[in-house]
Amino acid sequence: MVKRDLIAIRVRPSRRRGLEKTLMVGERRRKIKMETMRFFHSILKRWQKTSNRENKMAARKFSVRHRDSTFDVDYDTADGLEVFRFQLFSLTSIPPEEQKIIGDDDDQRLVSDDSDLVTISDKLKIVSINEEIASDSGKEKEELLKSDEELARMFQAEEEALLFQQHAVGENSGQFEETVHPYISKVLMYEDPIRQEAAKKTVPVERLEEKSLVSLAREGNFKPSKTEQDHAFLLQLLFWFKQMFRWVDAPPCDGCSNETVRQGMGTPLPSEIQYGATRVELFRCKVCSKITRFPRYNDPLKLVETKRGRCGEWANCFTLYCRAFGYESRLILDFTDHVWTECFSQSLGRWMHLDPCEGIYDRPLLYEKGWNKKLNYVIAISKDGVFDVTKRYTRKWHEVLSRRNIATEQTVSAVLAEMTRECRRSFASETLSTLEDRDKCEREAMERDLYSTDDAPVSLPGRQSGDKEWRISRSEIGSDDNCSLSCSSCPVRVCIDEHVTIIYNAFSSVLSHFVENNVPKSGAIELLKILKGILGDLKKSPYKTRRVSLNSVPNNGQKIVHQLLPSIGHLLHVISLKSELNTDGRVDIVLAGDPVKTSLSLPVVFKALDDMIHDLNNCDNFGKGSFSLPLLKLNRIHSGSVLASGEEFPFGIVTSAFDGTRPSKWEEPNGARGCWIIYKVADNKMHELVAYELMSANDAPERDPMDWVLNGSNDGGSSWHVLDKQTSQMFENRFQRKTFKIKSTGFLSNAFRFKFLKVRDVNSTSRMQIGSIDLYASRM
Repeated sequence: MVKRDLIAIRVRPSRRRGLEKTLMVGERRRKIKMETMRFFHSILKRWQKTSNRENKMAARKFSVRHRDSTFDVDYDTADGLEVFRFQLFSLTSIPPEEQKIIGDDDDQRLVSDDSDLVTISDKLKIVSINEEIASDSGKEKEELLKSDEELARMFQAEEEALLFQQHAVGENSGQFEETVHPYISKVLMYEDPIRQEAAKKTVPVERLEEKSLVSLAREGNFKPSKTEQDHAFLLQLLFWFKQMFRWVDAPPCDGCSNETVRQGMGTPLPSEIQYGATRVELFRCKVCSKITRFPRYNDPLKLVETKRGRCGEWANCFTLYCRAFGYESRLILDFTDHVWTECFSQSLGRWMHLDPCEGIYDRPLLYEKGWNKKLNYVIAISKDGVFDVTKRYTRKWHEVLSRRNIATEQTVSAVLAEMTRECRRSFASETLSTLEDRDKCEREAMERDLYSTDDAPVSLPGRQSGDKEWRISRSEIGSDDNCSLSCSSCPVRVCIDEHVTIIYNAFSSVLSHFVENNVPKSGAIELLKILKGILGDLKKSPYKTRRVSLNSVPNNGQKIVHQLLPSIGHLLHVISLKSELNTDGRVDIVLAGDPVKTSLSLPVVFKALDDMIHDLNNCDNFGKGSFSLPLLKLNRIHSGSVLASGEEFPFGIVTSAFDGTRPSKWEEPNGARGCWIIYKVADNKMHELVAYELMSANDAPERDPMDWVLNGSNDGGSSWHVLDKQTSQMFENRFQRKTFKIKSTGFLSNAFRFKFLKVRDVNSTSRMQIGSIDLYASRM
């Protein structure tokens, strides 16, 4: 008692509680160890018996590292993970429930069930969860301390750079002003109605409008506001322009279209000067030696016609397109030799970065983080003024400041303010007030975001536009071979795919019609091909007024199609279509509801038709007995939420694997040697999984998954049960669908997890991709 009182006096309360907790933990561990010894005694005989079995399960030997010690542990797959944990407890004194077992080499996966011990490497590491939490807490404090110290160093470096700038840089603003001022007259060309109209005439407006509405629908937004539609249309305009405009390193020969090589500069012709081409590059053909001229046009009207150039022409022309469709736009001048566009997004309430050369948007750190550019001045020029937006494009302002040696910061601000006043000279006072408020908000946002680390999980690519040797010479290739925008910290995304399940189910009435009317397999295939042709013609028609006549079907197929109409009525209904009888006796397929739902559904129907035609060709006994997977895809699970180990943005996000279309795919940039995807069922419903299907993606067979494990969970993902394992699977073709039936039935799950262990060729790629994933329940 005396000793305890002395301890109570000498030790602070918080520390005393810690000591008491330590004593309790020690006592609990001693009890667990005694129980473990008894447990080991009971299973020792079982080990001895199993060692003599002729058909004993495969054994493995693991090298397990704990702190500074390494243990060799024999593991019998017949005993399972529970026994393995007790083995480790006897060696490390870490209780089983506190153990965290992970791979100790490149394969740093967490061991969470028996299947992991079968597939993981022979080298493991074990840590205590309690120790890890304490370590993480310490690391967090250390990181915060480092962060504060780093921030202090950055502020000090900024002060030193500004001080140096004051002494080393003169007050002469001539060079800075001469660089920026010519762009003011250039951006005013974007306001010319003739140029705007010429640009708009080249754009497939309705097609881009349809794509923008479908992109919103895939996010669950079927009734978007005007600002949401405008934002989505701007992105589709960017993607279209990226495909339409051509990058030119060396133009093809005007005479024979063969390759050319640079021959120097030429004197501009009057017809070239007319459109601002003060510089003309000359190229000699490698075959016929003819000289081809490449005028560097500055008039966007001419660029709308030529549709080619380098970054200057790309940004110049794209900014005109943005203005032509009413977007407030800026031309962005980077003094380290690049140009791009910014548009004000009413949806986001701020200026948004768009690079037409790369087809990337809203990633302002692309140049500093992805291209490794050493930025100095980034200036935005528009009809409303000229602005220094460098701080939007850097997280290393102290380094950028050291390179801003043309003029002092005060001089730069004064020059830009004067240019802006000149641009706004004739503006109404109300307009001026609105613009000044927005300018203030923009400055505050740039200052606020200057030291942000929100973009840390995003991997930004090196430059993709231009010849590789040219990019290397400019040191813009990036720090690695990454060639896409990817994210290692993905958000949870919701699958908007109920329409896929409804479409799959609707095909049952079509198949039933074939069987009930004794349509032979060859006739059924021919009929499905005719239906696909009809819907293909429908897809080509304007999306707001879709209509196709069945009279367009060849005469030998019209009778069959008319007989089929009753059976496809439900299929047409679920994709917002219907058949309509005209007064002249013609039958048309027309819209019956929301045209966006039809646009969203048609690609799913085409894929389903292709699959059904393929499966019918491989069906030996066509009849009601064949009404099961893979021919008929009933009870597909839908509308769940998904999380993945990584994804490529914007065209390889994880929900792309569940949208029921062919062109899309989920792409994991770092998944070649292991990645995962977790699917949580909507509303926590329990399902018995009876089968699943995977489809290979559109390209790069080396990225196809080859080995994987599928787990189910009945507690939302806290624990996992092995449902299926596959090894050495090979997809021979692109868009090839494989069906896998679950052999262990009866387990109800509300979450599923795919662990893709490796791809077809891990030595040639770092990526894993899959075209589609479909999960099928015993009933819905």
